[in-house]
Amino acid sequence: MAEPDERPNPLKLNPLQLKTLAILQALARVEGYADPPDAEGRVALRYLPHPHGDHFHVGRALVSSRDAAGLANHAVDGALERKGLLSLGPGGGPVLTPAGLGYATGVEKQLFHQGHH
Repeated sequence: MAEPDERPNPLKLNPLQLKTLAILQALARVEGYADPPDAEGRVALRYLPHPHGDHFHVGRALVSSRDAAGLANHAVDGALERKGLLSLGPGGGPVLTPAGLGYATGVEKQLFHQGHH
């Protein structure tokens, strides 16, 4: 049996929070979207993607715009911040904490699709 902190979603985030965090984690790994980790291991995102049509790109993957509704939702930011997974940078952009970067969301397979234009 897995330890409680090893299973997906140990903080019991709601579906919108999980999707948002998974997208932010993926963006943090794509060159050009994020700054290098600071001394405390936090990663600030430089910008968020803009959808075109019904999707946007995260690296080579496609993400449905409807799955990204939390990226512009202050309530989601607040919930992730209260749980220690995210903070907001000086310009209001998301900064993932080490806990947020390593959080097991378990939703990656349903969010990120391979596709071509």
